[in-house]
Amino acid sequence: MFVEGLKCLRCGQKHAPTKGLYTCEKCGGKLEILYDYDSIADVVGKREFAKRRAGVWKYFELLPVASRKNIVTLGEGGMPLLEAKNLARELGLRRLLLKDETKNPTASFKDRPMSVGLSKAVEFGARKVVTASSGNAAIALAAYAAKAGVGCYAFVPAGAAAGKLAQLSMYGAHVVKVARKGVGDPTYELMRAAWGKFGWHPIPSCGAFNPYQPEGSKTMSYEVCEQLGWRVPDWVVVPVGAGTLLSGNAKGYFEFEQLGLVKGVPRLAAVQAEGCAPLVKAFREGTPPYEIPTWPNPNTVASGLVDPYPWDADTAIPAIKRSRGAAQAVSDAEILEAEKLLARSEGVFAEPSGAAGLAGLRKLLEAGVVDRSDVVVVEVTGGGLKDVRTAMKLAEEPPVIEPELDQFKKLIK
Repeated sequence: MFVEGLKCLRCGQKHAPTKGLYTCEKCGGKLEILYDYDSIADVVGKREFAKRRAGVWKYFELLPVASRKNIVTLGEGGMPLLEAKNLARELGLRRLLLKDETKNPTASFKDRPMSVGLSKAVEFGARKVVTASSGNAAIALAAYAAKAGVGCYAFVPAGAAAGKLAQLSMYGAHVVKVARKGVGDPTYELMRAAWGKFGWHPIPSCGAFNPYQPEGSKTMSYEVCEQLGWRVPDWVVVPVGAGTLLSGNAKGYFEFEQLGLVKGVPRLAAVQAEGCAPLVKAFREGTPPYEIPTWPNPNTVASGLVDPYPWDADTAIPAIKRSRGAAQAVSDAEILEAEKLLARSEGVFAEPSGAAGLAGLRKLLEAGVVDRSDVVVVEVTGGGLKDVRTAMKLAEEPPVIEPELDQFKKLIK
């Protein structure tokens, strides 16, 4: 393992990567994993990566697991980068690509971080894990916990989509729906309490309480670089809740640049739903990450982006700034229109959260932030069957006829 240690982003305290250490022992702040990049560069490079099978664990040296025997995998990663020629033509873009994460084992990008997070927990000897999630992270963790034979407890919002709850339950997780009470995220409150009381290993959607699982999201960036012939796009558009995915993506590009594998990094655009946009608001108003207020009464069709407090704003906002990026909020109507457009133009069926990036790109193009001559990657983060209820509302009710050709002729006229 090429991990040199852990560093607290709040107080700067450095720690050895000891068993079960998930937050700073001094102040409780978020930990960042530090790697020995010089030693990594001696072991891997473009030729070595080209020999390996696609997937998250292709980049083992850049991940925080010490032994390959502890890897818990379901074949995550290695997702396609699709040329979206029809959408590019409609939007007037020179080149648009879709990083299609819907084909992961549990149909969302969350399989990447949860494979890494659960593998590290196994390495620590975990018997039980606990998470707080709007759905996809909990689903992914439950699947990997089932594969590893580890008990899984999941606290989810009371309004979580029925399709997600069914998938989560089928993996054998102990699921608890938590009603909102006051300001804040009640799922995180219970997760932290269970972690403290029972010693269960916390593997939530965000990185504030576990520095290991966000490392899996870096692999999306690694793949994009390889798929573009070791070049970076002009822009990468990311749907954002707590800011975890964007933070992980950014670290991946910065690492490949530091290793000399690519020149430069793409500009990163964070997209949030208007009904829950604390990170976008903070970025635009210049609010320091630790002073961002909790979003009151979050409400959006993109349930996967509902994070009233952006736990990883302390890494996401600096990443947007460092990349000279942008932050954009979109309405539910714009998200739903993007969901339909993705499916009908490119054959990619996304849930509302997964389609939010395209909605954001359209607004960034209209505002002139993204130039139509740019090469743009939009991340499609979750599959449409995650939220069948919303899809059914968007779908047209098919007509019913008798098996008579004349009746069919009337329809096609």
